Amino acid sequence: MRQTKTPLGRLVLVLAAVHAVPVHELRTILTCDLDLARGTLVIRRGLRRHTLYLDELTHQTAADWLDCRHRRWPASTNPRLIVSQRSALAPDHPPVGKTLLRDGVPQGLTLVGLRQDRILNEAAETADPLRLMRLFGITEKTAMHYVTAAHPERTVRMPR
Repeated sequence: MRQTKTPLGRLVLVLAAVHAVPVHELRTILTCDLDLARGTLVIRRGLRRHTLYLDELTHQTAADWLDCRHRRWPASTNPRLIVSQRSALAPDHPPVGKTLLRDGVPQGLTLVGLRQDRILNEAAETADPLRLMRLFGITEKTAMHYVTAAHPERTVRMPR
């Protein structure tokens, strides 16, 4: 976190490394999906919704970003939580580019890698696919993939 110098970079890093939010979802989160009073952030996945319950670090990081966003672009009507200098005031409200999101990541790391490491770490700790599904909003197949990777000895294939 210390290597990331901007409030936006810190928010992106926390959402990827702590909550395992994929890059394409980071770009589409709406400001109205963040509820600091309730301490939640809703991630929209098609018709499904995944609710993140914000820990203290994520809550403060999100609050810092909202404050920065409002100070820099008080007239922005872009409904997306993450905006750039270009997208904040663009009339068609485009999402930010992936490059902007990667800019805040310390050298040698990737957002995809941080997400995968977070899920794998949780799988190693719990070996519970249901917990992974609830915590990260992932599918059963994805949860089992991570549990198998973290605990190959517990998930030996059955003989044919």
